[in-house]
Amino acid sequence: MRRPISLQEFVEQLATFEHTAFRLELQSEYREPSEAESLALFLAGDPIDPGTDPNFVPWFEQISRLVSDGKRVERVRVQEEPPTPYQRWERWLGAWNIRAGEQLRYMTRSRAYEIGLLPATGTTDWWLLDSNRLLLMPFDQDGNRLGDELVTDPEVVVQACAWRDLAVHYSILEPLQDAAA
Repeated sequence: MRRPISLQEFVEQLATFEHTAFRLELQSEYREPSEAESLALFLAGDPIDPGTDPNFVPWFEQISRLVSDGKRVERVRVQEEPPTPYQRWERWLGAWNIRAGEQLRYMTRSRAYEIGLLPATGTTDWWLLDSNRLLLMPFDQDGNRLGDELVTDPEVVVQACAWRDLAVHYSILEPLQDAAA
């Protein structure tokens, strides 16, 4: 089954999984309105502490709660060489995700092609929850989110599990280069 879901249902799915949540990030840039100010200040050389930013604190708190409940939250970011300005900011911001308990891994886009992750996975980001459902997150070419879909089709989910395993196996825990570079 595959169906569009509201932002509210998307948020609920991410807050109520039972064991594991894995995200595959494929975009070079995301245009999320809640990130615009933090990104602009970072790129101007005057970053603000995400740990006090009301746009990020709820996510960090949610991750912390989930992890303290024994759940696992991880993601693999497929990134450019060198990283885009957005990706440099994302790596810097990732330190707060890690402090909250999320496991972040990185892979270059060229490596993703070498191992067959790309183009196989396509261009849509997703969350794999409990290895039994996917939250698809399509973006346009400029990084604008187009909506969300819930997928429970076992064949599609099993393929996502294989892609997750491939991505985790070939990615690294540390950023590929200094985020300030």
